[in-house]
Amino acid sequence: MTFSALHRALGVEPGPLTDKLLDAAVSNGVAETTDLDWKSELPPPKGLQHTDFPKDIAAMANSGGGVIVYGVRESQKAATERVDVGELDEVSERALRSAAITAVAPPVFGLNVHRLGDDGDNRAVVVEVPASIDGPHLIYKNDYFGAPVRNDADTVWMKERQIEAMYRARFDERRHAAEALHNLFDEAASGRKSDERAWLIAVARPRVPRFHERLAREDARNVLTNAEKLALFYAGRGGVHPLENVDRLNPRPGLRRWVAVNTATGERSEWKEAWASLHHDGSATLAAAVGGHRTSGDSYSEGSQVQSTTIECCIADLMALVRATAHATGNDEYDVQVGIVWTGGEPLTILTTDNHGLPYDGVSTPLHRYTPVTTTVNAAASDLDYYWYVHDLAQDCVNQGGISNVHMIRPPEQ
Repeated sequence: MTFSALHRALGVEPGPLTDKLLDAAVSNGVAETTDLDWKSELPPPKGLQHTDFPKDIAAMANSGGGVIVYGVRESQKAATERVDVGELDEVSERALRSAAITAVAPPVFGLNVHRLGDDGDNRAVVVEVPASIDGPHLIYKNDYFGAPVRNDADTVWMKERQIEAMYRARFDERRHAAEALHNLFDEAASGRKSDERAWLIAVARPRVPRFHERLAREDARNVLTNAEKLALFYAGRGGVHPLENVDRLNPRPGLRRWVAVNTATGERSEWKEAWASLHHDGSATLAAAVGGHRTSGDSYSEGSQVQSTTIECCIADLMALVRATAHATGNDEYDVQVGIVWTGGEPLTILTTDNHGLPYDGVSTPLHRYTPVTTTVNAAASDLDYYWYVHDLAQDCVNQGGISNVHMIRPPEQ
């Protein structure tokens, strides 16, 4: 579901960008605005970086995002008729996405390209440009650069003071996003018995939250169920998955979120306690007891000892939760923070396994404090690219404890 300039101009509810919606916009003579630009022709794929396409993308991104519609003729800025722009094949679509990345600095990620119309009859292409917190986006030509921006229906060049103000806004937004992520982490970590056993806290927040309709309970249930299956694809069996120890089928309402409560109760199960939440802005959190896990029979490790495979399972679960949540809420780029909270007296130790599959601490580095690991991921990336996000985050998390490699998260052969 999306709410674009076309939806707003026609006064309709959020929904897909369809051929019918575009016909209605043309019939009503909808005029260009800051976030809506009519174009009668597609730019040629060859030499795309030298056309106006990068400038149009940068201008829209600098103005809060919007849509560029190829296949509509306009007069005095108002749509008058549809024209056929021809076929947009996969190569041409990749060229559009590539130009938004290579011909604009900083790159504009997350373009959505929609093909509308029947073959040979009023084919149109709608390019959705997402809002960005990385402005100003610049266009370079030889030794010169400029920052385009939309001024109602026109594209103009920013003045020096406008560029200065946008840089200031970028830094302020980054600081705000970092604070919001830290606050989310602190909230997820609060109330955990971290003096008895170590807890892994993992949180993710959209860089630019897209506020649509709140997830219904059924939607939250589907997200949790899909995430659990995806996590097993990333890491497989052989470790403790937090998502298998929460109530995925009956999420409970919380403050602007759904909460999957812990189901690992009782003396024999409390060592794998876990909690998960899905926030209405697309954020996701995971809190799992990772210290003092059962090793065999009635034997348990110390509360300060954490198996590296347990960390991998937690990362797989968190990243699967992000992927599933992003798909359900229409978000893409996420800031992620992962940490291990331990307030006991002994140093934290991350254990690997020996050749016999038994816990081994011979290469571990005792940690008096686990430094939270932060990264940014594109939840809308291809399956293989996203798998590498999962792998690299898990590796960063275990490396801190002296463990060289991950053992469970192995990307498929290309």
